[in-house]
Amino acid sequence: MNFFGQKVLPAVRKMREMELLVKSHFQYLVLLDSHISQLASIVQLARSHQKKLLVHADLIQGLKNDEYAIEFLCQTIRPAGIISTKSTAIATAKKNKVLAIQRHFLLDTTALEMTYKITEKMQPDYIEVLPGVMPHIIAEMREQLGIPILAGGLIRTVDEVEMALQAGAVAVTTSRKDIWSHY
Repeated sequence: MNFFGQKVLPAVRKMREMELLVKSHFQYLVLLDSHISQLASIVQLARSHQKKLLVHADLIQGLKNDEYAIEFLCQTIRPAGIISTKSTAIATAKKNKVLAIQRHFLLDTTALEMTYKITEKMQPDYIEVLPGVMPHIIAEMREQLGIPILAGGLIRTVDEVEMALQAGAVAVTTSRKDIWSHY
């Protein structure tokens, strides 16, 4: 699955940003910080504008990120995808046939090696690597894992987006409005 040629996946933190993005040309949107009481209405807003929402489960306030919470998200809220750092969340999303995106923070060589092990075991649909400003690591991971990669975190310019894409990322997640407007 691709994101219909979408090079940038806008990541929103505020309802005001969501209200703007549902009127945009972007089909896929990433929901970061939210509260569980707002989740259903945000997903409904996105759906009413034919948008597909990828929900970062780790950042939903009031939601314990365990397999029951992910089942609730998948079965009741029904987003297009779940983003999480937790392997149990990824396994539960996959079991519920919801797009599973595992987020990894690449702090050092140990974190990179652990990412390889976890990814090979979990086989998420996508992995998101942070920070996304490491084109050589993106290229290495894409070659070694064969799983589509999203780049996110610390990408501040259109040039950095393009470097991540040229290195093999299928898309870049960003909350930077100036980058959204370029794509």
